Amino acid sequence: MITGKNYIGASESAEGTIVFKTFNPKQNQENATSFVEATEKEIDSAVELAAEAFPVYSNISGEKRAQFLNAIAEEIMALDQTLVETYMNETGLPEGRAKGERGRTVGQLKMFADLVKTDNWRQPTIDEAEPDRTPMPKSDIRQALIPLGPVVVFGASNFPLAYSTAGGDTASALAAGCPVIVKSHPMHAGTGALVASAIVKAAKDTGMPAGVFSNINSSGIEVGKQLVMHPKVKAVGFTGSIRGGRALYDVAATRKEPIPVFAEMGSINPVIITNSALKNRAESIASTYAGSITLGTGQFCTNPGLILAVAGPELSNFIQDLGTKTAAIDAQCMLHPNIQQAFNTNGAEVIEQSETEVVASFQGDVPANFAEAKIVTVSGTSFLNNTKLHQEVFGPFSMVVQCEDEAELLEVISNLEGQLTGTIIAEESDYHSMDALISRLQNRVGRIIFNGVPTGVEVCDAMTHGGPYPASTDSRYTAVGNNSIKRWVRPFSYQDFPEALLPAYLK
Repeated sequence: MITGKNYIGASESAEGTIVFKTFNPKQNQENATSFVEATEKEIDSAVELAAEAFPVYSNISGEKRAQFLNAIAEEIMALDQTLVETYMNETGLPEGRAKGERGRTVGQLKMFADLVKTDNWRQPTIDEAEPDRTPMPKSDIRQALIPLGPVVVFGASNFPLAYSTAGGDTASALAAGCPVIVKSHPMHAGTGALVASAIVKAAKDTGMPAGVFSNINSSGIEVGKQLVMHPKVKAVGFTGSIRGGRALYDVAATRKEPIPVFAEMGSINPVIITNSALKNRAESIASTYAGSITLGTGQFCTNPGLILAVAGPELSNFIQDLGTKTAAIDAQCMLHPNIQQAFNTNGAEVIEQSETEVVASFQGDVPANFAEAKIVTVSGTSFLNNTKLHQEVFGPFSMVVQCEDEAELLEVISNLEGQLTGTIIAEESDYHSMDALISRLQNRVGRIIFNGVPTGVEVCDAMTHGGPYPASTDSRYTAVGNNSIKRWVRPFSYQDFPEALLPAYLK
């Protein structure tokens, strides 16, 4: 049952007077439950509980933390159709997407559980003493990764499960030994509340300290700022817009003790298509990318929003075919009226630029909160000279840039802002001349896909989901996969410690 209250540790609380409701974009109406925004006192209580839990939780064995994570996964699955239906009512997304994202969420939790069953993830390093070394003896020095402290996680609008309450940020932080306070996303507060109840039950059943997890409701930005400014919060995880992520990053930097904000933000994910690929399989590429651009109503951070190629008859034909195929796909519901409005506003700003040509747009009836997919095109020179053309249009929207030659294409890549992904569509005959392209693209993105689509982020050790700013605030870290745990830890060295006082993983 969804009560609309906050979880302050294991206890429900609703001391505030500000209430809000979620919205069903498909039905174009509010959902029934009212959610109570947390007060400053409740925020402080949640962080204090997390700070009290930290010395206990951080020293719980990896095996017991693994039991906790696996229990969360089991409790999420036990929510069954109630969770699926709440997800659908708050997002307008179909049942298949809900179940798929639930599976990813549960899979991530189990993955981190497997990771922390042993302490190998801490990267223990032992440099033994050399007392007889001359001219100076060498001390015994041992290093391992230790958790930072309480972490605040901001739920993402476009992934109510996999990047939110029990998503990758929360799972990796809990795995590392950090208590978590989630700032639930107001667009899917009911989904978040159900998942929070699963985490709280799992914590009780596995004997975790009460402050290991809290879930905070909020419809505005003040609660988030208060959480980031709290002196006992030690790190922040965020998935969302450049504006939102940068605001939190700046707030964290003004603290007496600045803390890291690991924000995954905007990306237009450039796709480069060679002339050889256009000559040999343009129609297939157009079909594949029409599907990728409109997948999930384009509401993925890896949506292919920019396509680059050298101008010519093959590219002209491809652009028209891509436009026709994209416009033929039925309009789909967006997550919320605010997101649909932003899609229209940002798309209009790009289209209003004098250099932009609209190739195709969905022409059928569009219900409220549904998006009309669009393909536009500009020249390489126009793109280079107008940074307004570089902005992300979050939704089913993609721009094809017609570059004058290979040199201009490389110049466009070099002048892109940081991106999560880059994609190269090429033939084997192109391989001998691709070093410069790969080098330029590698400098601007976190991951290069070859002959594929950027939509879809595999959860595995080798995955990098991040990139140069503004794709993320720190390109050294990934937000997906086992290595994402490294965001919530720091290296720590013990020098000349008695064996009896060392943690087991350094003995």
